[in-house]
Amino acid sequence: MENLKTSEGYQIINNWMTADQKVPFEFQERTWNYYHKGYSGMVVAPTGFGKTFSVFLGVVINYINQCQKMQSGLKLLWVTPIRSLAKDLARAMQEAVDSIGIDWVVEVRNGDTDPKQKARQTNQMPDVLIVTPESLHLLLAQKSRDKFFKNLQCIAVDEWHELMGNKRGVLVELALGYLQNNVSKLKIWGITATIGNIDEAMDVLLPNASKRIKIVSKEKKQIEIIPVYPDKVDVLPWAGHLGGTLADKVAEIISSSRSTLVFTNTRSQSELWYQLLLNADPDLAGQLALHHGSIDHALRQWIENALSSGQLKAVVCTSSLDLGVDFKPVDTIVQIGSSKGIARFLQRAGRSGHSPYETSKIYFVPTHTLELLEVAALKDAYKNKIVEKRDPMVLTYDVLVQFMVTIALGGGFKSNELFPIIQQTHAFKYLQEEDWNWCLEFITKGGKLGENYEEFHRVDVSEDGVYEVKKRRIGMLHRLNIGVIVSDAMLRVKYTSGGYIGMVEEYFLTKLKAGDKFILAGRVLEYVRMKELTVYVRNSSGKAITPSWLGGRLPLSADLSLFLRQKLSEAAENQSKSKEIQFLNPLLSYQETHSALPLHNQLLVEQIHTREGYHLFMYPLEGRLVHEVMATVIAYRISKRFPISFSIAMNDYGFELFSDQPIPVDLEFLTELFQLDRLMDDVVASINATEMALHKFRDIAVIAGMVIQTFPGKQRNNKSLQASSSIIFKVLEEFEPSHLLVRQAYNEVFNQQLQEVRLVDAFKRIASNKIVLKFTDRYTPLSFPIKVDSLRQSLSSEDLTTRINRMIERNLKKHKK
Repeated sequence: MENLKTSEGYQIINNWMTADQKVPFEFQERTWNYYHKGYSGMVVAPTGFGKTFSVFLGVVINYINQCQKMQSGLKLLWVTPIRSLAKDLARAMQEAVDSIGIDWVVEVRNGDTDPKQKARQTNQMPDVLIVTPESLHLLLAQKSRDKFFKNLQCIAVDEWHELMGNKRGVLVELALGYLQNNVSKLKIWGITATIGNIDEAMDVLLPNASKRIKIVSKEKKQIEIIPVYPDKVDVLPWAGHLGGTLADKVAEIISSSRSTLVFTNTRSQSELWYQLLLNADPDLAGQLALHHGSIDHALRQWIENALSSGQLKAVVCTSSLDLGVDFKPVDTIVQIGSSKGIARFLQRAGRSGHSPYETSKIYFVPTHTLELLEVAALKDAYKNKIVEKRDPMVLTYDVLVQFMVTIALGGGFKSNELFPIIQQTHAFKYLQEEDWNWCLEFITKGGKLGENYEEFHRVDVSEDGVYEVKKRRIGMLHRLNIGVIVSDAMLRVKYTSGGYIGMVEEYFLTKLKAGDKFILAGRVLEYVRMKELTVYVRNSSGKAITPSWLGGRLPLSADLSLFLRQKLSEAAENQSKSKEIQFLNPLLSYQETHSALPLHNQLLVEQIHTREGYHLFMYPLEGRLVHEVMATVIAYRISKRFPISFSIAMNDYGFELFSDQPIPVDLEFLTELFQLDRLMDDVVASINATEMALHKFRDIAVIAGMVIQTFPGKQRNNKSLQASSSIIFKVLEEFEPSHLLVRQAYNEVFNQQLQEVRLVDAFKRIASNKIVLKFTDRYTPLSFPIKVDSLRQSLSSEDLTTRINRMIERNLKKHKK
C-alpha cells in the first residue's frame, strides 16, 4: 500500500487546506492514515477542532486515490442525532467538495426533506447522504435497499455520545450490524466529544471490526466558567427566585458580546427568559430570538440561518441547539440554572469559541443561590477531566421486533441468517435462541394472545423460510411509525386567521378554556377553540401562563453529585479557596449556625418543627430521581414501625417527609432506615411498580407496533394510546406474565425510573457514613428550597410569593432573637 502522504488524494487535500491557510491537526492526519489502511474507528476531539472533517476528508482522500475504481452512487452515509445538525453539515460538506473540485452531491434525508427529493434519491442516491437513525431505518424498509448501499464505503456516526445510552443508539447498532454483514469492506467511524467511557463506547459501536483504532486528539479545549453573582446572598434560597432578578445582568452580557446563546433546560424556561430579557432590554426586540423543539420548523430554520450569518444578537434556546451545529459568530454562552450534568455543561460551553484554540466562555446564572455550589463543582470536574459515562441499553425487545419488521418489509430475511447478525451487536449479544423464536412468533402471529387478531399478523413466512411483509396497509403503517421517540401527543397551534406557530403538549391544553392566555414562541396567545388535534388562537397581550412540557426536569448526574458533596465538605472544613464558596459564606454560616454542613462522609438529617407541622429533611445530594425513590422507601420503613402518614417533596440536594404529628426518629433508628437489607423488596412494597410498568409499557407497545400511534394524516392522542396499551398490558399480566415486552417494562422501571444501580450505591455509601441529626425550629438554607418546591404544587405563583415572604420573615425574626 502506498504511503498516504505521497498519494494524490493527500496532496490535493493538503493544497486545499494550505490555500485556506489551514494546517491539519495531528489527530486528523492519523484518522486519514488509518482510514487509508482500511480501519474502522472512533475519533475523540474537542468541539471546534474539526473532528467531523477528519472522517469526511478521509473518505474524500480515499475516493481521489481510488477514483478509477469507484462507481457512482452512495459512498458515505452520515448518521446524526438532530435535523438542524444535518442541514448545517450538508452545507459545509458541499462547500468543501466544490472547493476541492470533486463532482459530489451532498444531500439530507429526514422528516423535513421534500418528498420530490426523496423520490429522486430513491432513483439516484447522492454521493453523501446525511440521515437521522430513523431515516436510516426507513431506507432499510425500502424494497430497493440493496441498490442504495451496494457502493457504500463508509458509515460515520456523529455525536455518538448523544445516541449511546438510549434506544436511538440501539437503532444505530442494529442498522450497522445489518449493513456490515451485507456490504463488503464497509468502514464504520464514530465521532464523539464528551463521554466518560470511551473504550466502552467504541466496543458498542464497533463490536465486530477486525481492524479498529481509537484516535484521541492531543489538543484540548479551554473553557472559562464565569458565575453571575447576585447583588446579595439570600440565606434562604428558593428555586427560580434569583433568575428573574439577574435578567438585567444577562442583558448586559448579551450587549457586550458579539453573539450569545442563552441555554435553558426546559422549553417553558426558555419562553419565560425570552420575555424577561425583552423586559430588561427592550432594544433587543428584533435582535433576540427563541428556539426550541415546539416552535414551527420554518421559524427554527430561519433562526439558525440568522445566527450563522450574524444577524441575531442572541438566541434563547434549549437542548435543541446543544449539539455540533457550527455557529461561528457565537462568542458567549449563558447557562440559566443548573445544567444537571458535567458533559451537558461542557457541550454547551463548546458552542462558543468554535474555532481551534479559542477559549469557550460560559456564564452560569443561578436560579437560586445554592446553585453557585454547582459552579464550584463544575470547575473541579473540568479541572479533573471528569465527564459522565453513558450506559448502553441491552435487550430492548421493542426495538428488535420493530427492526425485524423493517427488514421483512424491505425485501425479507431468513431467520438463520438474521439471528447471528443480531447477536453480533452489543445490545443483543446475550439474546437467547428461545427469545429470538418468541420474537419471530410475535411479528408473525402477535404471540400467544395475538393469534386471533389479524392486525397483529404483520409478517408472512414463505415456503422457503423468508419472512416478508406482504400486506400493503401493514407496510404503510410500519413506515409511518418507525422510530423509538414516543412523545406525548402534541397539538398544533394555529391562528384562527391561518398561520402555524408551533406545538404544545395535549395535557397542558386540556387545562385551558376559551379566553385563557398562554405564551408560545415568545408571543402571548389567546385560546379560542380546539378542533381535532389543532388549537386555534389569536394574538393577545397582558399576563399569560407559560406552558410546561412533560419530562422537563433533568436529573442531577452521579458525577456532579459527587463533586457537590466534596464542595460542601470543603466549606464545612474551611478548606475551600473557591470564590463561589466565599461568596456563599453568609448562607453557609447560617446553615452551620442553625444546623450543620455535612462532610463528604456524613449524611445530614434535620428535624424541623414549625407552625405548619413536623418536617424530616435528609440531604444525600444524589439528584431528584434517586431522592424520589429513597424518600418513598424511608417513609415506608418508618410507617412499618409508627402509624404516620407523610407528604413527600424533594429536589436535587435532598428530600422532605412532612407530617402533622411528631416523627420519632433517633440516630439508631436512622441507621436502621438506611440498611441495605431487603432494599429492593421495600422499594417494590412502597411504590406501585405495576402502575409504573403500565406507563412504561405504553412506549414499549408503540415502538413494538402493538399500538399504532400515527395513522395517515393524524396522530392518536395520549389518552387513547394509554387506554389501548393499558388493556393489552393487563391482559398480558394475567395470561402471559412472562411476555418479553412486559418483562422489559418492569426492567425499564427499575433501571431507568427507579435508578436501581444508583439507588443501591447511594444506600451503600450512606450505610458506611456517619449520620448527623440536628433539631431546629426554623428552616435552613438546605431545607427551604425543598419546602418551596412542595408548596408550588398547590399554590398559584402570586399566593406562593406571599407565602414564601411570610416564611422568610418568620425565620429571620427567630434568627434575630
